[in-house]
Amino acid sequence: MRETLNRDTAINLAILALLVATAVAAHLLGEGFAVTLATKAAIFGLAGVGLNLALGYGGLISFGHAAFFGIGGYVTAILASHAAAGTPVATLPFTVMGSNEMLGIWPMAMLAAGLAALAIGALSLRTSGVYFIMVTLAFAQMLYYFAISWPRYGGEDGLSFYVRNSFPGLNTFAPIQYFAICATLLAVALAFTAVVTQSRFGLALQAARQNSQRTVAVGIRPYAIRLTAFVLSGMIVGLAGSLYADLNRFVSPAMLSWHMSGEIMVFVILGGVGRLCGPVAGAAIFILLEHVLGGISDYWQALLGLLLLGIVLFAPGGLIGIVTKRGRHA
Repeated sequence: MRETLNRDTAINLAILALLVATAVAAHLLGEGFAVTLATKAAIFGLAGVGLNLALGYGGLISFGHAAFFGIGGYVTAILASHAAAGTPVATLPFTVMGSNEMLGIWPMAMLAAGLAALAIGALSLRTSGVYFIMVTLAFAQMLYYFAISWPRYGGEDGLSFYVRNSFPGLNTFAPIQYFAICATLLAVALAFTAVVTQSRFGLALQAARQNSQRTVAVGIRPYAIRLTAFVLSGMIVGLAGSLYADLNRFVSPAMLSWHMSGEIMVFVILGGVGRLCGPVAGAAIFILLEHVLGGISDYWQALLGLLLLGIVLFAPGGLIGIVTKRGRHA
């Protein structure tokens, strides 16, 4: 058991080290675009880590996590655009001013995503199986169409903000420095997930995934545990959405679409469902395939689909499962 844990820890550290080394090497070689790709992989990995908490450890197959990703992005863009214009976001019941400080924007993005996850989860978790999948998808699509019909913030054209938000002591326009911010938050999210999943709460969550009836029999309420995990998951994904909005200095309804929900799920499945760093590995492979194969053919997603199909059929533990020669965590 200890040998297995040590091997998993080594693999997780190797994945993070490889991501950081790639960004640093690209920076030293003057390849700013490659640093940006590594930053995108870190952000998508963070979104996958959030979904993995609900999907991998809680067994909650959500097709609506793009809602939280998009909410985090829109909160960031709205606050930044109002800060640039010097206008308040709202005046009733009290005045809310815009902000271009990341340390102020992140909590707001996570709070908004968390509240949305609480509302969506409270209703969705009253169902299960395919019904849960469809309800979460329906909520995300509702927000998607709301964003399209919200002309104040760009509607279907999206919302641009031309200055990346600031972080104390760092130049966020420098690709390597913004990567450092994203990689640090990714590491914090991974550490948080590791602590949570090994806590009494995390063990109860995994027990509810395996057999909810036995969980009830020992006095544990699966609904409350799953709802808590769903909210935590949504907050992490909301933070990723905030970082992604700052990376592009642009948000659009596409961040809320079911395609984005599918992509986040692909990150988790590629790397390994229920693996701590699985989503990071999956996101990195996804970005690599998009960059390499996208230059060869416009239909690179078909090759990705074949890879995903092969993993689902022959390597249910994902890429990390292939390395450790073990399937998905029980």
